[in-house]
Amino acid sequence: MAEVITMPRLSDTMTEGKVAKWHKKVGDKVKEGDILAEIETDKAVQDFESEVEGTLLYIGVEEGGAAAVDSVLAIIGNEGEDISGLTGGAAAPGAGTEEKKSEEQPKAEPQVVAEPASAEVPAGVEVITMPRLSDTMTEGKVAKWHKNVGDTVKEGDLLAEIETDKAVQDFESEFNGVLLKQGVEEGGAAPVDSVLAIIGPAGTDISTLGAPKAAAQASEKPAEQKTETKTEEKTAPVANSSSSDRVAISPLAKKMAQDKGVDINSVQGSGENGRIVKKDIENYQPSAKPAASAPAASAAAQVAVSFVQGEDTETPNSQVRNIIAKRLSESKFSAPHYYLMVEINMDKAIDARKEINSLPDTKISFNDMIIKATAIALRKHPQVNSSWAGDKIIHRGNINVGVAVAIPDGLVVPVLKNTDQMSYTQISAAVKDMASRAKSKGLKANEMEGSTFSISNLGMFGIETFTSIINQPNSAILSVGAIIEKPIVKDGQIVVGNTMKLSLACDHRVVDGATGAQFLQTLRTYLENPLTLLL
Repeated sequence: MAEVITMPRLSDTMTEGKVAKWHKKVGDKVKEGDILAEIETDKAVQDFESEVEGTLLYIGVEEGGAAAVDSVLAIIGNEGEDISGLTGGAAAPGAGTEEKKSEEQPKAEPQVVAEPASAEVPAGVEVITMPRLSDTMTEGKVAKWHKNVGDTVKEGDLLAEIETDKAVQDFESEFNGVLLKQGVEEGGAAPVDSVLAIIGPAGTDISTLGAPKAAAQASEKPAEQKTETKTEEKTAPVANSSSSDRVAISPLAKKMAQDKGVDINSVQGSGENGRIVKKDIENYQPSAKPAASAPAASAAAQVAVSFVQGEDTETPNSQVRNIIAKRLSESKFSAPHYYLMVEINMDKAIDARKEINSLPDTKISFNDMIIKATAIALRKHPQVNSSWAGDKIIHRGNINVGVAVAIPDGLVVPVLKNTDQMSYTQISAAVKDMASRAKSKGLKANEMEGSTFSISNLGMFGIETFTSIINQPNSAILSVGAIIEKPIVKDGQIVVGNTMKLSLACDHRVVDGATGAQFLQTLRTYLENPLTLLL
């Protein structure tokens, strides 16, 4: 008897899934455990395995198409079995061939084919749409094209760099062919699911596949700005992994490098344009002198603004900058902020840090200590680890601390998941890794999602005290100032001491004044007496 396979819910926020790739075709034999397809969720791309055996009789969502959770994904049964009652006669067995894919589920992704909507996609031609790379992404900006019209494209080749509201991510081709059209110019933006590119056999007529008006309008920029942008980018090619602030590497190779602890900056890529691929990580042998990298300096150089006496200049906002402006405005004007400040005696924390760093292969910062102490304090004050949700308050079950990192385009907040369960060294390694990748635009969207509390530290710039805007949906954010040596009163005597000021911005809808003050008291105890963290 035929089994109807539905679109699975692969994350708690998933409402629809996109079939990134089918591993089986209609008519293929399927065994339990076989990979049916790769499903792209709002978080990541995951393999989807079959739980039944039989023959794949029907594909409900074409490759590259999307469908709601629990809608029909596929039907598996006995070869030749009548499934018209399960599909409503929508398609007969065998309807999943390449020539008919684009006609099976027109409702699954209505914007895949641009104007005119009824235009038929020629055989062998693939329409690539702007992908949804984060749960909050509504449009994407093409930061850089790595293929030009007329170039040959292979599966896995880097097609473009897409700038989302979270980060810049590499976008790889899933098809072989020739790039016939760029739907969005370099530096232009377009809505999710609008036409990004068209790939197919060389010389194919694609005149009937027009570009969406929305994409064309969103990508319009003054000619002078286009010229300036392209000129700047040519001076820092991304493909050169030895000198660029971004390393060209495939997603699989990046994951393998992370698992093995390999510094990708020291790996010589053998792929296209020096791109690091799987075999490079497998064959990597550490050298005595790894390649140097200066992501912060390179990143700063990319956005350097020239000053001309008496002449005003303009810099187009990046997608990241626009989203930062929008969200901070929404937070400031929607959440009733109030601020609490406290001064901490850091003498014992300084001694504790020296002792910890005297251990072999150990080096932690004061920021690491503050993050750890904050996470433990949140465990004792769960109300501060909560979010406002209109008619209710959500008390978060995990403590995920977001750490604000300055980048050339503004500010991003990578998240340490389950921070309260991490050691000092784990926190230190994670913060260094994510801060480095944030500055080189190498963070993934899911690494900046799910924070329950945020920390912003400007102490390294000598700032003694400041206040921050809450990073919603958090209900509070901690601002950390510099450690200052100054006279203090201790046991009735004036002595030289080291103090640090903390400022806590709270959403009064969630965190009352007394609650915020009690949280700061606990945090103060942990920092002034580091051994209490062990209790």
